[in-house]
Amino acid sequence: MRDRASLKSADSSQDLKQASEGEEGGELEEEEVTETNEGKEGTDDSVPSLELTLSGCTEASGATVATLEGEFVNGLTLEETEKGNVGEQEEEDDHEPSEDSEEKEQKILLDTVCKTVRWLSAKLGPTVTSRYVARNLLRLLTNCYIGPEKHQFVAPVSEESSLESVGMGSVYEKKPVVGDQTAGPVLDCLVYIAQLYGEPVLTYQYLPYIGYLVSPPSSQRLNTRKEASLLGAVALTQKIIVFLSDTTLMDMLMKINQDVLLPLLDLLTTPRMGFPSGVQTRTAVCLKTLSLMALICLRIGREMVQQHMADTLRRFFAVFSLLHSLQPQLDQAPRRVVGEVTVVDVCTPEELNVTYELGVLEELQTVFNPEMAHASYIPFYCLIGDMAIRKLVPNHELVWQLAQSYHQSLSRGSPETNVATSSRVELPSSSMGLSSGFARRVGCSPFPAPSSSSTPMGDSLPESGTFGSHLVGNRIQVSRDNDYDSSPNLGPTLEDSALKQDLPRSGRSLQGNWLAYWQYEIGLNQQDPHFHFHQIRLQSFLGHSGTTKCLAPLAGEDYFLSGSKDKTVKLWPLYNHGDGTQEVEPRLTYSDHRKSVFYVGQLEASQEVVSCDGTVHLWDQYVGKQIRSYEAVDGKNPITAVTTMPAPHCSVVFGSADSVLRFIDPRKPRLQHEFRLAYNNVSAGLIRYLAVSPSGRTVAAGFSSGLIVLLDARTGLILKGWQAHEADILQMKAAEGNLVISSSNDYTLTVWKDLEHKPLRQYKSQIVTGTVANKIGVYSMADISLSPVSSTKLSSENFRGTLTSLAVLPTKRLLLLGSENGAIRLLA
Repeated sequence: MRDRASLKSADSSQDLKQASEGEEGGELEEEEVTETNEGKEGTDDSVPSLELTLSGCTEASGATVATLEGEFVNGLTLEETEKGNVGEQEEEDDHEPSEDSEEKEQKILLDTVCKTVRWLSAKLGPTVTSRYVARNLLRLLTNCYIGPEKHQFVAPVSEESSLESVGMGSVYEKKPVVGDQTAGPVLDCLVYIAQLYGEPVLTYQYLPYIGYLVSPPSSQRLNTRKEASLLGAVALTQKIIVFLSDTTLMDMLMKINQDVLLPLLDLLTTPRMGFPSGVQTRTAVCLKTLSLMALICLRIGREMVQQHMADTLRRFFAVFSLLHSLQPQLDQAPRRVVGEVTVVDVCTPEELNVTYELGVLEELQTVFNPEMAHASYIPFYCLIGDMAIRKLVPNHELVWQLAQSYHQSLSRGSPETNVATSSRVELPSSSMGLSSGFARRVGCSPFPAPSSSSTPMGDSLPESGTFGSHLVGNRIQVSRDNDYDSSPNLGPTLEDSALKQDLPRSGRSLQGNWLAYWQYEIGLNQQDPHFHFHQIRLQSFLGHSGTTKCLAPLAGEDYFLSGSKDKTVKLWPLYNHGDGTQEVEPRLTYSDHRKSVFYVGQLEASQEVVSCDGTVHLWDQYVGKQIRSYEAVDGKNPITAVTTMPAPHCSVVFGSADSVLRFIDPRKPRLQHEFRLAYNNVSAGLIRYLAVSPSGRTVAAGFSSGLIVLLDARTGLILKGWQAHEADILQMKAAEGNLVISSSNDYTLTVWKDLEHKPLRQYKSQIVTGTVANKIGVYSMADISLSPVSSTKLSSENFRGTLTSLAVLPTKRLLLLGSENGAIRLLA
């Protein structure tokens, strides 16, 4: 019960960016509308038919997905947080078994949630996953680092470091904090989505969001959420850099510098804003940022570092000069109390008489101390060489002196750890082949003199393009002498997988038209309810040899059914493949019909397929085998219209030519109900179409005379009947709010509210229509009498033949279009 309460009480919409856009992802919407299009066999080919389907309530359906995902992932955070807190306090011996059992249950729950998120990410497709699942995961990443206890360093199990203050090791090593353990499952799910749909997820969705996380706060003050977002941003960026290809990394390097690294360093080194959690948090962000910068430098190579990372390195090391120039003034400058803050007036080289908070300056001095100078200067010195670091870092003399002073104080405190510390702490990892040779050359003093008379290790290395070097990605790997490789004082080896990992290439990776459509969709505001049709072809489904008469997407929108004049019903997968030119094969074909199929749908309660060619067939959608069939009671009155009741109802409703409505329950051998739709003893003609309300309470029957009769499905009483059109009813849809939308051969499209004679014009949903002239129209339900909001003529390049059937995927915002030649196209 506690786990359920935590899932229900969690709110995934606390992100500042989404709040500013007015998104409300935390409210669970109970209405999830997924309208499907039931096809209708036209009676006269010369009369233009009008296909109708609903795209209304799209955002409501999407919000449901978003909220469910948000609650899943919030449960993940809460449980992982509790998991991290287990063991912080010692318990009595008699409580240890229950503690182990609780920890095991939390681990099982967390594993289940992660698998659920991954399964949904693959099932929902790239657009819905990015709009709802990935966005909720990105929001949740900040929550994983909120609180000072989440910023404490976690020492490796086998660590023997003598640095107990902040645990600084090699700059290339990741400095894990407690929040990293909580964020681990979230990052794994984000990486899985990128592996599923390709590199564009990293560059077009994750990187822009990271840029938002590290952007300057509007209030010019950092709060606990903002400092947590900085840690989350750095952790996610480290994941992204590892999975970017060499070409993409070089293309995105300027954007990463401008949008991520430089804003991050501005917040990290500014003396105008302090971190609410103090020194510990600023130190954690600083060390993680250093690791990120070192990772990028290792990926791109020393020449590219000099070309593209100059401003970044200069910005980081400049803070040491600022603090050095302010140090003499802090002892003598007068203090003032402004409100509850003590401020001090100092002079900087750039500005005169600048007022800073004394606490912020002291925090900066504590973080950017000689130890930090030592942990940052030596690795970058070894990576890019003496001449390069002199050129890139103007204050290299000052930083080197600070690093040397820290090393000397460390040596005086523990003489016998001098050499060991130099090889383990000051030097970078041996993945660049530098630490072993560097330690051997400098002996007991790991600091090369910065004077030009010295011959540092960096300049003794051969440069790119010289003899004996070979290319690894876009980085030059230089072969080493055996003397260097045999050094006994090797530091921890940084494996190649820690620098670069390839994203798996799958058929679902975004490319071509799929990539263009996905980029457009993730750029939309989630609150935009409008359906925009851009005529982007995403998939083709070829297999029918006759006219496609009806289309029916299944509830999850990952499969759809199609009925054709070729007497077959086919089940098709809707997963994205290829670049938009892919031709998909049917997953299953049902061939037991003897005539043209004019209706196909799914009985949601039993997950069985209902199709009709004059005889109703009930069959298994997994194996394609018939379960039961129902023929017309009277051969002179064939079945003319069929529909299914929504869950939890299990009934199939069909109307025959004698104006009788019959209900059958597949679980029983006989008819369930039989109602005659005689209204005022007027001959209404044939039943052309049936529509059931989403609640299952009412059934609307449209007749060939244009009459619509509304029946109470619970009592069989006729509630109302009215002359809706002057010609045959072609198609009808029922929606929430007691709405009925009807189209007719009299070229009209009308929205009705049940029990009322006049059209309703106060709803904001949209209706998508298609005509045999191959035109797609989008109407606003606010005033259906007006011209369509948009009207698009299908181009012969994207759609060939005459449009005969249409269905909307409301959550994915896609259209399925069937033609008279049997081809089906998926368009956006």
